[in-house]
Amino acid sequence: MAELPKFEYVKLADRIQAGNESGKLPRGARLPAEREMGEVHGVGINTARRAVRELRERGLVYTLGTKGTFVIAGDDDSQRQDD
Repeated sequence: MAELPKFEYVKLADRIQAGNESGKLPRGARLPAEREMGEVHGVGINTARRAVRELRERGLVYTLGTKGTFVIAGDDDSQRQDD
């Protein structure tokens, strides 16, 4: 069965997640504002907003009101040692 095409917001969320997994977006890093994210990635603000929502649903980021959106997951998770 052929794979269905992905929505642009899913592609953007996947790119941001890949940046996190590669270490380019470490744990605690602040994501750009949605408008800036849209400009950088060549998508509209609504697409950027949906991508951020997708990342929140995946448990990769959290948003603090007007402070911004921050990365939760990161390569630090795999290096933690049990105390």
